Amino acid sequence: MDITTVAGLVIAVVAILAGQALEGGHVGSILQITAAIIVFGGTLGAVMVATPKADFVRGMKMAKLAFTEPKQDVGRLLQELVELAGVARRDGVLALEAKLGGISDSFLRKAVQFLVDGVDPEVARDALESEIDAGYEEGVAGAKVYESAGGYAPTVGILGAVLGLIHVMENLSDPSKLGGGIAVAFVATVYGVGASNLLFLPMANKLKRKLALERDRKLLVTEGVLAIQDGLNPRVLEERLRAQAGSHAPAPSPAAAA
Repeated sequence: MDITTVAGLVIAVVAILAGQALEGGHVGSILQITAAIIVFGGTLGAVMVATPKADFVRGMKMAKLAFTEPKQDVGRLLQELVELAGVARRDGVLALEAKLGGISDSFLRKAVQFLVDGVDPEVARDALESEIDAGYEEGVAGAKVYESAGGYAPTVGILGAVLGLIHVMENLSDPSKLGGGIAVAFVATVYGVGASNLLFLPMANKLKRKLALERDRKLLVTEGVLAIQDGLNPRVLEERLRAQAGSHAPAPSPAAAA
C-alpha cells in the first residue's frame, strides 16, 4: 500500500470536514447523492468521450497503482547485474544462458537473452529502448485519464450548481425552501472542485512519477546489460550503475566495497 496516497486523502477529507464543523456546519449538509451523481457521472461521461477506449480501459486498470507501492528493489537489481557481469567476465557471455531461469524480472531476462543470443549492441539497445518508450507512453496515456477528469470535474460541478439553482427558482413561491435549496445546489461545486484537486489531479501526478521511476529502472537494466556485453569490470559496472541510479540506490555494503 502507498501510505502517502491513503494518508493524504484521509488528511484532506478530515481537514475539510473539521473546518466545516468549526464553522457551525454539519456533515449532512454536504452529503448529497444527487450532486454526487451529477458530478461523478458527468465527469466519467466526459472522460469517456475525450479518451480512446484503449487508453480509458488502461487508465481504469492503473487506478490501483496510485494506492500500491510497486516492488522496485534497485539495490537487489544492481547486485544481480553485478553478479551477471562477474559470471560473464569469468566464464564468458554464453554462461549467462544457465542463469536465465533464475531471473525473475522479465525485462532483465529479455535483455540477458539478447546478450546470450549475440544480438548486436546497437540493435539490442534500439529494441530495449523502443520497448521502454512504448510502455511509458502507454502508461502516461492511461494517467491522463485522471488528468482529464481533474479538468472536467469542476466544470461539471458548476453545471450541477446551475441545475440546482434552476430548481430553486422554480420554488420562489415558497421562501422557506430557498436557503436550503441554494446550499444544496452549491454542494455540486464542492464535489467537482474537491474531486479534481484532492483526487484526480494528484492521482495523475503520482501515476506519472511512478511510470517515470519504472522507465528509469528499465534504462538502468539496459545500460547494465550492454556494459556486460562490452566486458566492463563488475566493480566499475557497480559504481557506474549506482551513479546512474542516484538516490534510489542504497550505499554499497562493506562486503561489496571490499
